[in-house]
Amino acid sequence: MLQARVDKEQVATIYRKIAPSYDLWARLTESKARDRCLELAEIRDGETVLEVAVGTGLAFERILAANPSGRNEGIDLTEAMLSRARSKAANSGTDNYRLRIGDAYSLEFEDDSFDLLVNNYMFDLLPQQDFPVVLREFKRVLRPGGRLAMVNMCPGERWYHGLWERIYKINPALLGGCRGVAVLPELPASGFTRARREYISQFTFPSEIVTAIAT
Repeated sequence: MLQARVDKEQVATIYRKIAPSYDLWARLTESKARDRCLELAEIRDGETVLEVAVGTGLAFERILAANPSGRNEGIDLTEAMLSRARSKAANSGTDNYRLRIGDAYSLEFEDDSFDLLVNNYMFDLLPQQDFPVVLREFKRVLRPGGRLAMVNMCPGERWYHGLWERIYKINPALLGGCRGVAVLPELPASGFTRARREYISQFTFPSEIVTAIAT
């Protein structure tokens, strides 16, 4: 696994710059994995749902559609991304949501607050030593039996996937600071069980979908 080369302040700067074009990138490289993540999340109307790192709201607008009677919370580190998420949410026909700035390392929610936590393309930005810190915070805000569903860039399975690692080594900002990671091994020690992983490659971009249950 490559080492993270972009700190939190740099992440915010990068995503302010790429926010206007992010949806195009996501449609080309991430949409299949994001769709599969939401399918595996099995959202049921009336649940309490938190999305950490909502980005431009591509998943959040679908969470709202699936959970019109529930409570929907979303946070992101970057206001430029959140403003686009708010625009999508405003067209959802529901007002049962809140979108705001937040930090995955210190979630401003009480223990045992959520039935489901969704997280897309965030751990691939974080230093590996921070994975347990954030996963324990995810587990804290999930109710016992609560579900975790997330997607990350992961190491590829074919020779040509090495292109993405070479790009990252040249300039991490060209990939939004993301590199291939493996989160599944971190889950049991962080309080999760029944962890599962699926792999999807779209436009040669490799992603893993990971689901687990909070103990």
